[in-house]
Amino acid sequence: MESSLYRNEHRCACHCGSVTFTAWLPDDIDGIRCNCSICAMKGAVMVGLPADRLEVTGGDEALSCYQFHTKVAKHYFCSRCGIHCFHQRRSDASQFAVNAACIEGISPYEDFPEVPVSNGRDHAFDNGGHWRRAGVLRFIRDGGD
Repeated sequence: MESSLYRNEHRCACHCGSVTFTAWLPDDIDGIRCNCSICAMKGAVMVGLPADRLEVTGGDEALSCYQFHTKVAKHYFCSRCGIHCFHQRRSDASQFAVNAACIEGISPYEDFPEVPVSNGRDHAFDNGGHWRRAGVLRFIRDGGD
């Protein structure tokens, strides 16, 4: 990830607003989901960025970190409302991924109608370095009332 491409400033926050942060993102924002144990449970569309393009601007005291398995990835969530805000990736600690629903003005549905799903259940670090895609999730707007 070339940091210079991540120049568009976006305000971000958890549900209750206790944790606020800024993410600098590229013009074209790509989302991804993952089917690893924690990502499958949180179900968030994640947007990747270099670690130096994310800054916590408020509520550091409300931010909690959860780690498991190899303890490489760091999953940060608001200790008040429980929303997963962002995480430092296991695959590359120089990268973070932000919960798209926390980005002001971004919808995890309309803005990401088709989202690739990474096969985190069979993580490349656990299978000899083979990266795999598990599938694709689609959002189709209901035409009903």
